[in-house]
Amino acid sequence: MASCKSSIALNLTDRVGSSYPPRVSGEIHVIIGPMFAGKTTSLLRRIRSERNNGRNVAMIKSSKDTRYAIDSVVTHDGVKFPCWALPDLTSFRHNVGEDAYEKLDVIGIDEAQFFEDLYDFCCKVADNDGKTVILSGLDGDYLRRSFGSVLDIIPLADTVTKLTARCEVCGKKAFFTFRKTAATQTELIGGADLYMPVCRQHYVNGQTVVETSRIVLESTSVHHQTTQLSCLEAATAAVLQSQ
Repeated sequence: MASCKSSIALNLTDRVGSSYPPRVSGEIHVIIGPMFAGKTTSLLRRIRSERNNGRNVAMIKSSKDTRYAIDSVVTHDGVKFPCWALPDLTSFRHNVGEDAYEKLDVIGIDEAQFFEDLYDFCCKVADNDGKTVILSGLDGDYLRRSFGSVLDIIPLADTVTKLTARCEVCGKKAFFTFRKTAATQTELIGGADLYMPVCRQHYVNGQTVVETSRIVLESTSVHHQTTQLSCLEAATAAVLQSQ
């Protein structure tokens, strides 16, 4: 045991000696919140700040998100930043090229909830490669359940910023994303046509309307469901606005 400790101590001493270059430490910063909370805007602001400070930056988004542009991250109010649109994060290093990757200081990731390999990528890039990762994404889906692996990154993060939107019904702080359709799949990419930010009260009220309507839909024939889905959206909006 003593010889083992001596060996470890010797290795540690050698590593901090002049023959070894100092290990560069990376960082991970997480921006979360509901839809329309300004997550992408905050991400782009920080990426631009890093670039203005002379650091080499790159932006990544999921290739699933084609709402506003294919090769740019775009905020809801139209601000753009060029990016790599990829199906996964593991392929980023290969796509950008080894030389370009080594020169990168900061990597931004938008809509991070869509990347299944988010945790492993962040660990490697920050812990092993010494780069700063700034990511934005939804912390919860339309059912207020964990969305993707964004929340798994919090234990790794240097900072976590939780943003809020404004409730579309009453104007109070909105912490949740309400889906205005009866669709039940977790990944349903859209904007204001499908989602709106709401406070707790109007989230609960809206979910009650949707669940009741869904039961009715399930008891009807497929022939009438398209029309009824449109009616559901209108009814949900009407109920929420009356609260």
